[in-house]
Amino acid sequence: MSETDLKQQLAERFREVNGDHPMADTDDAYVSAQFVALEELCAIHGRDADAVRRLMLGQHLPLPGYLRSDGAEMVPADLFALADEAGGVELLEAWFTAHWADPITGKAEWNAYLSGQYVCLHSVTPAAIQRKDYLTTAISAAANEPDAGSARWSERLHALVDELDALEPAFTAYDRLRFGGPTSRDTCIDAPRARFPRS
Repeated sequence: MSETDLKQQLAERFREVNGDHPMADTDDAYVSAQFVALEELCAIHGRDADAVRRLMLGQHLPLPGYLRSDGAEMVPADLFALADEAGGVELLEAWFTAHWADPITGKAEWNAYLSGQYVCLHSVTPAAIQRKDYLTTAISAAANEPDAGSARWSERLHALVDELDALEPAFTAYDRLRFGGPTSRDTCIDAPRARFPRS
């Protein structure tokens, strides 16, 4: 299969997962600052881009996080880090899912990882995914705590929000289109800071 065919297949798969939404100039600029073109990353690591595309299509590596409007497949700079840590692409799924005690949750997280949609983290690792889940749950529940509104509660809330802020990038308008609404940064960082300003 030619490179053009593989690129086209990957673009089609990406749109199946994310929908077909336009990338504005601001989206392209954001993505170019936060991510690396697949071809470029493969050149740096001495990997064959087509072989990597086949791994993505075969559900062994995550799909690109974004397709830039010029067609470039944009991936995180540490795309190969987890597979290297696991001992190779063929061992990655078992290594990844073992981070969750419940195999069903582990498999669901693996599928989410493969979608390429974990653009909500600077570095996509099982530990960061688990921490993000904990933080967003805790922040969402904070307003219902018995001491809500107190100085100590405010301190706790802002510590959680600050930690999440450090884990998450800024997102871009394209993300709100593909996710069909506000991002976790909108709901769990910006909204709590606006609603409960630091005392």
